[in-house]
Amino acid sequence: MRRTLALVALAVMAGCAAFPSYRDRDVPMTSMAVFDPVRYAGTWYEIASFPTPFQAGCTGTRATYGADADGTLSVRNTCLRNGTPTTIEGTARVTGPGRLKVRLDGVPVAADYWVLWVDESYRTAVVGVPSGRAGWILNRTPDIPEDRYRAALSVLEFNGYDIGRLQRTATEGAE
Repeated sequence: MRRTLALVALAVMAGCAAFPSYRDRDVPMTSMAVFDPVRYAGTWYEIASFPTPFQAGCTGTRATYGADADGTLSVRNTCLRNGTPTTIEGTARVTGPGRLKVRLDGVPVAADYWVLWVDESYRTAVVGVPSGRAGWILNRTPDIPEDRYRAALSVLEFNGYDIGRLQRTATEGAE
């Protein structure tokens, strides 16, 4: 399963020229100026995302981050892909305020993930990539209150994302 996810991610990277961007890259993208990776650690449920080939067929998607002693974060992404549990693991290194360099096992290139916003209680987060080829709304539980969802949409829009192309994530298998 891990190998399948890594191969899909590799194929995606090979075809990046055809991979759409969901944001206007002329709009400056901002990450969290005050970001606490220790508070960010834990499980996040994907509430919505922009379609990417490496997540095709996934439901119940979640990411679990662990704070390591060396300052990095462990990463474990899981979903049910067409009903089959799928996992890929890796590490994230903080490269600046709210900016992570994520390296997943079997994927040859690390990706820049920017935490664009986290509410003050670290219950809801918005993550984007500078290229605009991906973006996520995450929450600590599979259900998100409407006010925080609207706030997350506003953050994506402020950072140049076309929220009309955002898709809600099916939560089956999220628990």
